[in-house]
This record gives sequence, structure tokens and C-alpha cells, in this order.
Amino acid sequence: MEDVVEESGSLVGGVDGRGVSDGAGSISEDGTGDSALSVDGGGASGVAGGVAGDVAVGGSESVSADGTVDGAGSGSGRRNTILGYIAGIVTGVTYGLNPLFAKPLLEMGVSVDTMLSFRYLLAVLILGIWLVARKESLRINAAQTVRLVILGILFALSSATLFFSYNYIPAGLATTIVFLYPVLVALIMVFLKVYPTWQVWLSIILTFAGVIILSLPSSGVSFNAVGLLLAGASALVYAMYLIIVNRSRRLRTVSNHVLTFYALLFGSLLFLGHGLSSGGDLLAGVHGWLCWLCLFGLAIFPTLMSLLCLAASTRLIGATKTSVLGVAEPVTAIAVGCIFFNESLTLNVIVGVTITLFAVTFMALTDRKR
Repeated sequence: MEDVVEESGSLVGGVDGRGVSDGAGSISEDGTGDSALSVDGGGASGVAGGVAGDVAVGGSESVSADGTVDGAGSGSGRRNTILGYIAGIVTGVTYGLNPLFAKPLLEMGVSVDTMLSFRYLLAVLILGIWLVARKESLRINAAQTVRLVILGILFALSSATLFFSYNYIPAGLATTIVFLYPVLVALIMVFLKVYPTWQVWLSIILTFAGVIILSLPSSGVSFNAVGLLLAGASALVYAMYLIIVNRSRRLRTVSNHVLTFYALLFGSLLFLGHGLSSGGDLLAGVHGWLCWLCLFGLAIFPTLMSLLCLAASTRLIGATKTSVLGVAEPVTAIAVGCIFFNESLTLNVIVGVTITLFAVTFMALTDRKR
């Protein structure tokens, strides 16, 4: 990953494809970061940063200091900016479609192992073909293998806990809670003696206030504690994933693409191994055109499309703006839940989500201004 360690003070993050950290980010020594990172309840932003960093810039375009693409003419620059914003919004929207495909599969009896195995394996296949075409070496040493296995496990657990949470709480609420992972990174960094700025502390207080409001029963609707804990665990595990990636010296020589490839590969092997060892049939519940449509939709929209758009947006408008556009993710998930699954949109949900999204966006913007 192109993540770097510096001495600053807050973490900027966006949730956009999730599951794999995108190479466009950095976590500073104060626990802050500057990134357009994603969560999928498993799966997208890892390739994004790498792809964004390797997209060829030709013609009269140049790469500015913040990594964005500038056109030689004002018309080209405006066009790139518009395309970048569109790509950033599409990133959040497509990742927010996770529950649209995952919840029907859960209702059909398809296991989380099967869903995520399909998702990861398809991503590994496409990324692997791309790496081979670029003639990029996949060679890693023993020490790096151990760390990549750990990252694969964390990545898989983050995805699995999010998908399991869909069984207990509304998808929009689960996605909003996972969106808090930048705040959790900042908190974990405190234990590593890396202290956030006052802006980050304010964001932390606001996000937890927002989550408390979200969790309160309203109008006869109560939220299952198990679901809340699972979604929180997804955010926490993903935060741990990002910290290991950014602070592991052994992994600094591994490119973003190769790191993402192995994280996805080991994650898929974990799901396949768990599914087979438990004696279950990985194809159990997989029948009918609707089931296959959801499986392919899960692999294409929240994973592949989210990855590609995240890479393009980060390249064209920068990591910070892309991360802010990540607010489209929980908003989309809430809309999907209300429209397709009759999930209630109560006052406390509206207030809680608004406070949470404001807090994360405030942290991203104030970090950039410092």
C-alpha cells in the first residue's frame, strides 16, 4: 500500500468498497490518516488505491502534488473533476448495495461462507489476471506470508460479521456503524501512544453519541444487541486491519496490488475451509436464477464496480474528497432497507445517522486543512 507514517494528528477515512484498505490512504503517527478507504462488509478498497496509483497519465495531463490528475486546459480539468465526483458517488452507492444482494441470499438459505467465497474468489481471479498481464511479481517471503495470512483473516472476519449483522438489525444501521472505523483507528492509536487532535476527539464524541441515538428503541422498533455488536466488531476488525497494514515494516515492500491479492486469497480460503470443515454444502441454497443473480450482483456491484470507481475518483479528485463522498454508502444502505425490506426510518435513525455522517466528514475536512 502507499500508506505512509507521518507525524500529524487525525484519521481521514471513507468507506467505499470495504474489506481491503485502499492504497490511497495514510495513517499518521498521531493516529490520523488521509484516505479514501472502503468497507465492505467485506470487500473493495484494496485494489483501488493500487490501481489509482498506477493509472497511466498520458497526453497533456499531469499529476498534482496531492495525487490528483490535472488537465492542461481548463476544460479538461473541469471534466476530470466532474468525472471524479461522479465516480466517488458511484463508489459509495455501489458499496451501499451490499444488503440488496446479501439479505435475499440469507433468506434463501445461502450461507455467509458461500456468499463471501463467491465474492472473494471472483475478485482474486480478476486481480490475478490483471497482475499477470502487468507481469508483476507475486513473490513474498515467509515473514510476509504470516502477516498476510493474519490480514486475510481480519479481512474475512470484518466481512463475515457485517453480513451476519444483517440477520439482527436493519442493513442501514449496520452499514452506518461500520462507517465508524476511522474513529476506531484513532482510538486504537491512543494505546500506541499516538494522540489525536481536538478535532478528532470531537468527532469521536459525536460519533458515539450518534450510535447511541441510533440504538435507542423508537416507535415500537427495538434493535438487537447481537446485531449491534456484530456490526461494531466488523468496524473494529477492519480498523485493526488498517493499522497492521500501515505499521508493519515487513509489508512495506509489498505493493498495494499484491497485498490486496493475498488478503483476498487468504480470506477466500478461510471461508472455503470453514464451509467444507463444517460439513456443509457450499452450494446449499444456491438454486434458481434469482439466487445466481444476487451472487453475481454481490460480486460485481459492491466489489468490482466499487473498486474501479474508487480508484478513478481518488485519482481525479484526491483521497480526501473521495472519502467524504463515502457518506453515500450508509445513505444508500438505509434507502435500500426502507424501499426493499420495509425497514423503519424512525426519527432516532435520521438524527443518529446525520450526527454520525457529520462527525466523520468533519474529521476528514479538518484533517486536510491542518
